[in-house]
Amino acid sequence: MPRSLIRKNPNDFKTLSLFVEATPEGLSYQSIGMPLNFAQTLHKRRQVNVADNTRFGVELANLGVSIRLTLNWQGRDYWVLVRQRRQDRGDVVLKLISGYVPAHEINLPLHTAIQEVAEECLLETPEGWLSGRFKETWLPAPYASALHYREALPFLLTPLSGAALAVRCGSQTLLERPRAYVHLPTASLQLIYDLRLEVPKEAKSLSLLHVDERLEGDQLVARLDRKRPDLYLMPLIDGLPSAELYTLHKDRLHPVNTRGIHLAESFAPQEGWVVSDERIRWKDWLKQQGLSAPEKESGLRRLTGKARQIFKKVLRPKAPHPNPLPEGEGTDRTQIQDQH
Repeated sequence: MPRSLIRKNPNDFKTLSLFVEATPEGLSYQSIGMPLNFAQTLHKRRQVNVADNTRFGVELANLGVSIRLTLNWQGRDYWVLVRQRRQDRGDVVLKLISGYVPAHEINLPLHTAIQEVAEECLLETPEGWLSGRFKETWLPAPYASALHYREALPFLLTPLSGAALAVRCGSQTLLERPRAYVHLPTASLQLIYDLRLEVPKEAKSLSLLHVDERLEGDQLVARLDRKRPDLYLMPLIDGLPSAELYTLHKDRLHPVNTRGIHLAESFAPQEGWVVSDERIRWKDWLKQQGLSAPEKESGLRRLTGKARQIFKKVLRPKAPHPNPLPEGEGTDRTQIQDQH
C-alpha cells in the first residue's frame, strides 16, 4: 500500500508570472505582478503564440525547472526519468525530474532544481535512504520525519557543461547555464539543468524510487509506492542515450516495456526558443535521435536457469562486455501504465 510521507496546503505555494524577451543571442526574464497560488497559476497556463521563434517578447504564467540527471552507478551512466500523471493535461508521460519555481527563488532557480532532485529521486539501501550533497552543500532531507536518512554515505550532485546561449534573470546570468525554452501550450518558461549524480561505490543493494506530490482534495500529498517505483533509467553509451529503459531494485536492473510510452515536451523538437508540442511518442523520439528499438529477446534469454547453462556449454564463448547491464528477471518486463 502506498505510504503517505508529507502533506502540504497548496495555497502555501506562491509563484510569479514572467515577462520574457528572447533574441537569437540570448533570453532574459523578469517577474511581474503579484504572487499567485497554485490554482491561480494553473488558470493562467493557457496557449500563447509568438510570431518569430527566435525573437519575441511575451508574458508567461510561470517559471519551471527540469533536471537532466545523469546517474553514475557501478561505472555506467544513465539518464533518470520519472513517470507522471499530469492532472492538468489529462495524460501520463515519462519526464525529467521537474517542478515549479517558487516566488522567492525566481532569481535562483538552480536552488529549486537541487531541491527537486532531493524530493523526487530517492535512493534506498538496507541501512537507510541516501542523503546528498551539491558540491559542499548538503541537500535537504524532505521526508526525514517519515524515512531514515544515512548521512555517512551521501551521493554527490555536480553540474555538467551548460548551454551555449546565456539565460538571464534581469541583468544577472544564471549559474550553470541551463537550457531554456518557452512552452507555448502552457505559457511557461522552462529551464533544464544538466546535473550528474554519483552513487557512492559503498552503497549496496540499491533501489531507486520516485516520489511526487499530487493534489488530493485540498492537500498536496507525497506518497511512496514500492510496487510502482516510477523511476526509470536510460543507459548512455559514449554519452548518448540508448533505446532501453530499466528500473533498479536491490542492485538489479529490470527491463521496461516501452510500448505506448509518451515522453514529456522537453524531449520534443525545439525551434529557436520555442517548444510547441505537449508530448512526443517514444518511437517518434527514437526516430528523431536516430535510435532503433532493441532486438527482441533471444531464445536463450527465455530458457530457464539450468537449461540455459547446458545450452551455453555447447556455444563458443564470446568475450564479455567489460561492464554488462544486468539481466532482468526471466522474460518479465515492467509495463508503464496509468492507474487512476
